[in-house]
Amino acid sequence: MASKSIGFVGAGNMAEAMIRGLLRGKVFAPGQVTASAPREDRRRELSEKYSIRMTQENREAASQSIVVLSVKPQILSRVLDEISDSIRAESLVISIAAGVPVAAIQAKLRTGTRVVRAMPNTPALVDAGATAIAGGEHAQESDLDDAKKIFDAVGLTVVLDETLLDAVTGLSGSGPAYVFLILEALSDAGVKVGLSRRTSQLLAAQTLLGSAKLLLETNEHPGRLKDMVTSPGGTAITGLHTLENGGVRTTLMNAVEAATQRSRELGADLLKRLPPV
Repeated sequence: MASKSIGFVGAGNMAEAMIRGLLRGKVFAPGQVTASAPREDRRRELSEKYSIRMTQENREAASQSIVVLSVKPQILSRVLDEISDSIRAESLVISIAAGVPVAAIQAKLRTGTRVVRAMPNTPALVDAGATAIAGGEHAQESDLDDAKKIFDAVGLTVVLDETLLDAVTGLSGSGPAYVFLILEALSDAGVKVGLSRRTSQLLAAQTLLGSAKLLLETNEHPGRLKDMVTSPGGTAITGLHTLENGGVRTTLMNAVEAATQRSRELGADLLKRLPPV
């Protein structure tokens, strides 16, 4: 990335997480990074914290060799109208606007613009994100490689077909909300059986973190790892029986499916509101 520059159109929490990860991982140097933000206090904050160039002008951020669209989906259409003629013909455009299809973005840009759509999740804020990326019809293999390097700086990245990004939204995009609900329930359960709130929350969070790390590092099937904890007539199998009785497996599967369907609906609606120009 030494010969490239990156511009963030929008400097919210996710953009800041990416900037922090890119600088920490030395993917880009501060002098290669530009970001736009409407508020002066936000511009000052990020400039002082990361020594990057901050600007009020979206068009300036959009004139870099890699352009990250990091604004809310609801205002993306207006922002694209504003910056489209500032994006260079050779630039790569990466969108993290949730639910907005590549086709809707391409419709607002000059023909042939290379677009990569990404679906990161909020754990990117602590460099533990799960991101899926998909290339548009004009994106090249090298563009996906560049996008992967960018998102690997804040976690794990997979390359998928765009048709699967709604499923990603339903699973890892929305997944942190499910996990926090489970963590809250486990914490409440610990309090119910006599632990302090602080102790219960720490043990629940570390148990989830450790279990996820064990799966990622061993690459074992989760069922096999579950069996490692489960002894005949023991406490774990008793708890698992209770969970199955409550339909926890079916409920989680239904939640992912419902969120996926909602993502499809939102994407279709956004596509209608971003007609070809």
